[in-house]
Amino acid sequence: MPTRPLEELEAMVGDTRVTVEEFRVEAGKVEEFARAITADDPVFRDEAAAAERGYDHVPAPLTYSQVGRFPRYTPADVDGKGFELGFQPEYVLHGEQHHEYERPMAVGDVLEGTTTLANVFQREGGRAGTMTFAVLETEYRNRDGDLVLTDRSTAIETSGAVDDDAGDEESAESEADDASSKSTAPAANGGTAAAEAAVPPATVDKFDHVRALADIAVGDTGPTVVVEDLDRQQFVKYAGASGDFNPIHYDEPYATAAGNESVFGQGMFTAGVASRVVANWFELRDIASFGVRFQSRVFPGDTVVASGEVVDIDEGDGTVETELEAWTDDGETLLTGTATADLE
Repeated sequence: MPTRPLEELEAMVGDTRVTVEEFRVEAGKVEEFARAITADDPVFRDEAAAAERGYDHVPAPLTYSQVGRFPRYTPADVDGKGFELGFQPEYVLHGEQHHEYERPMAVGDVLEGTTTLANVFQREGGRAGTMTFAVLETEYRNRDGDLVLTDRSTAIETSGAVDDDAGDEESAESEADDASSKSTAPAANGGTAAAEAAVPPATVDKFDHVRALADIAVGDTGPTVVVEDLDRQQFVKYAGASGDFNPIHYDEPYATAAGNESVFGQGMFTAGVASRVVANWFELRDIASFGVRFQSRVFPGDTVVASGEVVDIDEGDGTVETELEAWTDDGETLLTGTATADLE
């Protein structure tokens, strides 16, 4: 349970404050972040490659806004995400994350993030006990005041560690739908069915982006991303790249003392891996949204597979809707998601 009563948290809903300031998108950090999510696309590190693809500056990966949470970008009077919720970090799950893009973040941007506490509520969740949900929406604007990105995050504090086998985390995520205007559905190409076949070969090195509606159809599948045999070092790399230093992801005694079998990967690490499907399917400038709903956790030794499928095309608006999924090689769904692209 949070250390603050629900009534106090509910009274804060609607409050807005600057939580990120002077957030400089730097070339070295963009490259580090891309490598931490296992993205090899040269567009994230090579100015010439970016220019050849039509970018004025090196673009950042789709989930790069997480870097804005580093302490150096946090105003002196702001703690954590900007609101003193009283959540215990060892019992906090990341329920959902959704991004809406006006354009990609890019090297040279200096951004300010303004966060609104959009909703707070509680639900009962079996072995997870009382779950407290907090939905935070952050707008990132450049120095001219132009909106670049909006992200929405749902955090869930449980009464104790979640046992994935008991299904409590999935139960928690189903409650998170109440807090979000965007819903996600599982893609057809993952989960248990995928585990019955060999892990498909990765196809992302082709970087063969779809640019026109004429070149895509409902039912088409996106690139397959495979990250094999994860180790703890991968979670440490992501912590250093993103600023997510919750010790539950790299400190074994801390993680087990909280009731977990071991350290486990950051939800946004898995989201970053899944974002590679989208970023290698469409050009970053054409991606209008990317969102995920977390289902379970990734542990050392797991292999992560991610892909997606086109579920709708609106020729009038020029939009392509896709559903995404990331799963382990033994068939456990890690997350489901959606992405939208605006094509010619």
